[in-house]
Amino acid sequence: MDRLLTPKQLSELLQVSLSTIYKWVHYKYALYVKMGDLIRFKEKRVEEWVGKKSRIGRASYKLDINS
Repeated sequence: MDRLLTPKQLSELLQVSLSTIYKWVHYKYALYVKMGDLIRFKEKRVEEWVGKKSRIGRASYKLDINS
């Protein structure tokens, strides 16, 4: 079975705040698994998601939550 990460573990892994993780979940920007009241993230899916978000060039100042 794929390892499941808590929101706190994911925030540490990606080096973003915990509130950012919850914001991404709220806007359905990040893929997550809902188990009752718990939110978890499949480690393999996170790796794939981060790979798809990788870009070459200048960083944008706007967060595009639709891509």
